[in-house]
Amino acid sequence: MRKRGTLGMLGAGGLSLWLLASCGGGSAVVVDDGGSTAIPVSTSGMHTVTPPSRPRLPMSTVFKGESKFHAMVAKAERENWRRLPLGQRTVKAAREMVGTPYVNYTLEVDDHIESPVVNFRGMDCWTYYENALAFARMLRYKPGPYRPEDMLHMIELERYRGGRCTGGYLSRMHHLEEVFHDNQRRGLATNITPRLPGNQRLRREIREMTVQWKSYRYLRNNRSLVPKIGEVEAQVSKLPVWHVPKNKVRSIEHLLEDGDVCAITTNWKYGYTSHVGLIVKLKGRAYFTHATSDRSKGRMTIIDRPITDYLKGSSKHAGIAVMRPKDLPPSRYWRTGVVSQ
Repeated sequence: MRKRGTLGMLGAGGLSLWLLASCGGGSAVVVDDGGSTAIPVSTSGMHTVTPPSRPRLPMSTVFKGESKFHAMVAKAERENWRRLPLGQRTVKAAREMVGTPYVNYTLEVDDHIESPVVNFRGMDCWTYYENALAFARMLRYKPGPYRPEDMLHMIELERYRGGRCTGGYLSRMHHLEEVFHDNQRRGLATNITPRLPGNQRLRREIREMTVQWKSYRYLRNNRSLVPKIGEVEAQVSKLPVWHVPKNKVRSIEHLLEDGDVCAITTNWKYGYTSHVGLIVKLKGRAYFTHATSDRSKGRMTIIDRPITDYLKGSSKHAGIAVMRPKDLPPSRYWRTGVVSQ
């Protein structure tokens, strides 16, 4: 899999210090992209919170589908989704987005400037899970009223290394393996794959974006970034990655929970993962909800078959890797009862 992801947290102007926590030490590989881009190798950590970055592109460019956002907020408040555990909240949000058209490369909105982006009108597999998780986290992170900026902040925390978009393309995490690693390092999620029975270690030489650089708008327009992406992929190749082979997934379905982020591992030698979605528990089975490009399934976001049955549908699918997200520490707005707009 490629394109997307990171973490961090917190809100507006000067409030970040209240919740900012140290992840502890750890060396990092730094790639210069106009700011520093690093993949920390330490896996110790606590929750960390970063404030939103300054806007770099117009809101009309970076946020699409505001009416859908506000309709979801109204329903969430009316039904008090906030009381639910994060996984169930995430599934609630995902269900509201079922039927959204599949659209790829929705994050590539400029030739040079990188920015957090939300698009409720079209999603790919990665942005579908991110949008559902971001919306769910937002409800507990701060009280309403909620604005598009709040959703963009939650996305920035999940999508960008260190929870901070620098305006450079390399500040975005482009590989799910790094997202899983970074989330766990920050205490924002647990990669449960190594704990699942039947897990196996994977070792690959990641070269997906280096080989396919012409597929990416930012890389086509900034050729100097291609070698730097290669450096990032070399570091991702060194990360510890586990999966549960597909012939063992049925036996661990009962251990999966609502809202688990489920990555599909691939047999391709230059990548670890090829697809991602969320787990929805139904009738005692772990169903797979995802944004699919398959025209026979409507080329949209759907609740598909149980994950075991989904994996059997293609010889390219090797198995699954699973991340279980955590809620963010609540912002100080809950203490004051006031939201600064």
